[in-house]
Amino acid sequence: MAEFHHKLGLSKSSLQRILHTLVNFGFLEKDEKRKTYRLGNELYYLGKLVEEHSHLLTVTKPYLKAVRDRFGESVYLNIIENNERKCIAFEEGKHDLMTISYIGQTSPLYAGASAKLLLAYLPPEKLAMYLQQTTLQPITSATVVDKEKLADELAEVRQRGYASSNEERVVGVCSVSAPIFNRGGETIAGISISAPMIRVTDERFQEFIQAITQTARQISDEFKFSHTKEY
Repeated sequence: MAEFHHKLGLSKSSLQRILHTLVNFGFLEKDEKRKTYRLGNELYYLGKLVEEHSHLLTVTKPYLKAVRDRFGESVYLNIIENNERKCIAFEEGKHDLMTISYIGQTSPLYAGASAKLLLAYLPPEKLAMYLQQTTLQPITSATVVDKEKLADELAEVRQRGYASSNEERVVGVCSVSAPIFNRGGETIAGISISAPMIRVTDERFQEFIQAITQTARQISDEFKFSHTKEY
């Protein structure tokens, strides 16, 4: 702690808050006995993420930025890992009031557009197994916890080619997500936009849908004509 304070020139209170945040997110680990810090497992995960998904991240990054710059809202890239939605790229919105995520953030596959999108495009046998083995817990009052109703929604997502949600995971937030396919037609990720509902009109929401579905198709087309094998 004293070494950080000396090298960084931050006040002890500010430094404590920063270190506490880094520990909470898994970027640092604290040895309570020695009062020292070491790198956390989350940094190892980020390193592996870049190594394993470098082509996906390289291709999608300019598209995420373009959508963010057009609407000023937060845009995400998500994958499935360990039966959860995981954010692997994030472009922060430009408004004072905005939705915030971070790389490595996870959430259940049954709540929110970005998660339901990925769940909907699972192979049928994997989807059936997930629904059979998973207990649907309410995250907000709008979370769908009836498995039959959820299955109907997922079928609709596949039919129309995108997922949408209002306050299913975060109160006051709406979102839209669309699938990214590789050369083999497999869903490898989803691109999403989210925003506070207070400034999203019906017309604006339709613009989100059009932009996200179009962007997902453009990214998929890049993989369709790419010679790089995508997991």
